[in-house]
Amino acid sequence: MNKNIADRLTRLGVRLDELNRLLSSESATADMENYRKLTREHAEIVPIVELYRSYQQFERDVQTAREMHTDLDMRAFAEAEIQTGKEKLTQIESEIQKQLLPKDPNDERNIFLEIRAGTGGDESALFAGNLFRMYSRYAERQRWQVEIISQSLSEIGGYKEIIAKIIGHGAYSKLKFESGGHRVQRVPATETQGRVHTSTCTVAVMPEADEVSEVVLNPSELRIDTFRASGAGGQHINKTDSAVRVTHLPTGIVVECQDGRSQHKNKAQALSVLAARIQDKQMSAQHAEQAATRKSLVGTGERSERIRTYNFPQGRVTDHRINLTLYKMDQIMDGDIDELCSALIAEHQAELLAASVQE
Repeated sequence: MNKNIADRLTRLGVRLDELNRLLSSESATADMENYRKLTREHAEIVPIVELYRSYQQFERDVQTAREMHTDLDMRAFAEAEIQTGKEKLTQIESEIQKQLLPKDPNDERNIFLEIRAGTGGDESALFAGNLFRMYSRYAERQRWQVEIISQSLSEIGGYKEIIAKIIGHGAYSKLKFESGGHRVQRVPATETQGRVHTSTCTVAVMPEADEVSEVVLNPSELRIDTFRASGAGGQHINKTDSAVRVTHLPTGIVVECQDGRSQHKNKAQALSVLAARIQDKQMSAQHAEQAATRKSLVGTGERSERIRTYNFPQGRVTDHRINLTLYKMDQIMDGDIDELCSALIAEHQAELLAASVQE
């Protein structure tokens, strides 16, 4: 085990003993705010320290087995114990490293998912519809809730743009690496000569902002316009100005919401999306600054970069950031994207671990 990691684990063990003393003292609950803070820290440290103590026990077991190795009668048993112990040490060390990785404070949050058609006209809009179905089916598999906030339908199907809120524990942690340019290569239904066309869509995944503290929307910096909403093909024409457009003057960010029949609900939804976009803009600026010194393998914050290609004729999906190609197009388009998401998370964790060891 890396000496820096071992030293850090030793310090955590000392801190856990200190927390145990503090929490068991008679005056522990005198300051309830401090008590809650200590119990949270205790809950975070316990699993890591227990893993490290288990690691130390297996180290002792391996050392004991090595000492037995000189006894001819015990040699076979000792070799088996040494092999088992080494395997356990490798397994526990890997788990410890994951536990020590810095936590993203947004990981457990709900998200706003934005999909926009790019180059490719109608085919791009159809692919935007395919992507939205893919993420919706994935959300169903996770037992998450999907709420459409705003949508602009294409005349032949699909979406020019769609914004949805996905509500579920850990939604951001699973989908945060989906932001970027998604490219599709396939023969459009309107193509008479069977030629493969290339189209693109952009996807943005943003954590829902905390209404209380993270993004403060100053009313004097907002321009709010109301207008009449209309459904696709004239199916529904609102007789009241229930649709809402909110413009954030300092950044120029504009959000429209017209899916709800209530102006009040549309305004609330629009402000929620606006807060998430402002937070995302701030996060992107921070990521860009960090990327100047160390380029991230799993997302530089650039929305325009091509991150994945969906090649329908060959039935393959390739994620260019980690050079992963899967030949399971039908399953992926039906929402089976766990393998993609897990591989991206694993690559990100490996990068964080490498950085932490260097430090």
